[in-house]
Amino acid sequence: MSVDRARSPGERADAPLAAAIGAARWVRSATAGDGAGRHWLANPDPGGRSALAPAPASLYAGAAGIVLFFLELAAATGDEGYLEDARAGVRYLASAWRGVAGVGFHHGLSGIAVALCEAGWVLGDGTAEEAAAAVLERVARAARPMSPDQQAPGWTGDPALRGDGGVVLALLHGAAMLGLPHLEDLAAEAAQRAARLAVPGHRFGDCPGLPRDAVTPGFVAGTSGTAFVLARLYGATGERCFLEAARRGAGFVRAVSVVTGGHVAVPHHLPQGRGLFYLGFCSGAAGVARMFCELYRVAGDPADLDWAERLAAGIVASGVPARRVPGLWDTACQCCGVAGLVELFAGLWAATGRPAYLDFAVRLGEHLAARSRAAGDGGLRWYQAYRRSRPGEVSADTGYMAGAAGIGAALLHLEAALRRAPERRRMILLPDNPFPAYPLPTRPA
Repeated sequence: MSVDRARSPGERADAPLAAAIGAARWVRSATAGDGAGRHWLANPDPGGRSALAPAPASLYAGAAGIVLFFLELAAATGDEGYLEDARAGVRYLASAWRGVAGVGFHHGLSGIAVALCEAGWVLGDGTAEEAAAAVLERVARAARPMSPDQQAPGWTGDPALRGDGGVVLALLHGAAMLGLPHLEDLAAEAAQRAARLAVPGHRFGDCPGLPRDAVTPGFVAGTSGTAFVLARLYGATGERCFLEAARRGAGFVRAVSVVTGGHVAVPHHLPQGRGLFYLGFCSGAAGVARMFCELYRVAGDPADLDWAERLAAGIVASGVPARRVPGLWDTACQCCGVAGLVELFAGLWAATGRPAYLDFAVRLGEHLAARSRAAGDGGLRWYQAYRRSRPGEVSADTGYMAGAAGIGAALLHLEAALRRAPERRRMILLPDNPFPAYPLPTRPA
């Protein structure tokens, strides 16, 4: 890929599409299951070992996320074969969800429900919608009063996206897509506990690999993600308590951030990690920027968009992707790698219309395509050190948040932005994404 403006938008879009097709070929090589349904091995390499614990149905690393990728690829290419891949994955999910214990968004039932909702919208045969409704009803039944106040239902006691916050997003998504308003009521009721916290999402410890007295301001496990959920609830319900709580969370993030000129960086954890600044989606600037963009979307304060743009400026100033930094090590994936940055910069272009954001997204996509490895039959895979603390542990995975399906999805979103043909397809953006469905920016540069 190149940022060469002499080429037509269609020509510039062909390269990320080709890389996404290569990702799909490799994912297909990992197919498992039978005529009753299909899932995909996390790592199909001979003797290969996934970076993650087995979760064959999950959104993060299993069939739910891969179904979303195939749905988008079918729309981008017009190839009905990808729809059949998605249908087979839906058949698997429609049965496999019953054996999933956790309710979470990335690793449990809530993420599976979101994928089934999206599949139902595209496939339209009723199978996916029926399964999605059943999954969400089970999630709803699993809610229980949470200590110590016993005043609001919940599931995990954790207000962050990795816990109850992610479940709330899935309930809102299901309520809108399936026409089930009682799910929105439950989401709002469950979020009241987080909304009453002095700093929503501010909690100690309980993150693998961190000291027990650490506080995490990031997106998936910290304050930013919780504030995002509360801002989303304000947009859905109009209840001011959610906006006020989201602003308290944003205020905490601002207070602990490091500001250098027009650049902002957010520490990975406090107080021990004040000098470690992740750049990615899960715990870094790309995720924190989503929270500020959601606040801007629902409340319209330009200061929130300005803060998101300062976070983006900090990413650009770091020298990535050409330069490896402690906050973006040898990673390509959506969760903590370059694909998550593609989503941020393409999304910021859609939100602002500024060409510089799309140009940087193209540069990131170019880097992703260049670091792929051929896997036979035109397939492409991405090797990475998923865990920063284990640089020698390298693997190539198939899933959405940590592997080729999510990288392929990010490249498809870049291709859509470059091609700028909104009539071609409906994009699939997860509920934790605040950006407008591109390719058309919402305002001129």
